[in-house]
Amino acid sequence: MRYVRPVPAATENPPSPSPGAGAPPVRRPVPGQDPRVQWGLSLAVVAAGALTIRPMGFSGQGLAVVALFALNSAALLARGLPEHRVPPRFALLWLTIGVLAAAALIGVSGSGASYLFAFFLAGHIGYRLETRRALTLAATCSLLSGGVLYFDLGPGDPELPWGLGLATGLPVVVGIINRSQRRAVRSAISAAESAERAARAEARTAVLTERGRIARDVHDVLAHSLAGINMQLELADALLDTGDLEKVREANDKAHGLVKESLKQAQWTVHALREDALPLLESLTAMTESSGHHDALTVRGTVREAPAQVTQNLLRIAQEALTNAARHAPGGKVEVELTFAASSITLRIRNRPATRAVTPGVGSGMGLIGMRERVALLGGSVSAGPVTEGQDQGGWLVEAVIPG
Repeated sequence: MRYVRPVPAATENPPSPSPGAGAPPVRRPVPGQDPRVQWGLSLAVVAAGALTIRPMGFSGQGLAVVALFALNSAALLARGLPEHRVPPRFALLWLTIGVLAAAALIGVSGSGASYLFAFFLAGHIGYRLETRRALTLAATCSLLSGGVLYFDLGPGDPELPWGLGLATGLPVVVGIINRSQRRAVRSAISAAESAERAARAEARTAVLTERGRIARDVHDVLAHSLAGINMQLELADALLDTGDLEKVREANDKAHGLVKESLKQAQWTVHALREDALPLLESLTAMTESSGHHDALTVRGTVREAPAQVTQNLLRIAQEALTNAARHAPGGKVEVELTFAASSITLRIRNRPATRAVTPGVGSGMGLIGMRERVALLGGSVSAGPVTEGQDQGGWLVEAVIPG
């Protein structure tokens, strides 16, 4: 390994990786909006009216009171209908009829809690309708109820003051406040559901990214190692027919060496999958020498410890390039250069043309793709291609620049 005095390096600004972009939303109940409570209150008002409102009968004023009581009860109990099942126009019509029936019941009944229907309907008007329509209808309810009592438009309850009739529309304010709170809570729930879906999508993306990384590591270890071993065994089989036992032993020894190297690479893969930190310089030196290229590593700049992910990916790129050099340019000289700049680390692996016959073989085609994927995840750049000039013309150059 050769060390070179640090030289000024151009500052590089590698592109940052752009962030990449589920299940249908589940409607959750709004806290504090238990329909059973609403039904209970409505039934309590109906029960109180049935026990106190008089007269009730089958003729004359009693029959009118019964009819209006039934209409008010139906209008009040309809509060329990889900909003999505009641069109806005129907809700406006139903509540308008309810207001008219409530004012009429106040004027017709001679005693009892008939005014409760108007109070509860006015509150539900504010909850169910938009603010402008709700205020208009509630004001109508107050004017009708107060007018019936003030002008004595029916037999009515003489003990009820007309001011109570005017107050029947006031609960609309409570209804409007409840509607605003309900919308705020639903918006918060919707935002939480969106955040949950985004978190699930992010977790799924992370899983897929990790699967891709493991697939690249498996390819680096198995495809390269097994391809090299297979090449040497095929060469040994071919040499057996020639009777050249010396070359057979040489091919066999190389196959054994590749097996040992495969075990070492498997250990590197386990370290990478466990995200154990590997020393970049020592690991790269051992990898270069184990591939048969002694003193091929040149280091430029001030050596420093790189992040674990940067180290793992640089070692995998070096492994890919060295394996390809052995496969496609056997006997060719290999030079490895590691440059530490201020904000990046650059790895260059250059091999000269082959000096021995190249054994035909087909790669998986995933090597360069894996390099690009590794570097892209770290916001760096990689290039690979033939050398077209200089003393290495006809060879191959791989260059990876990773921030770190």
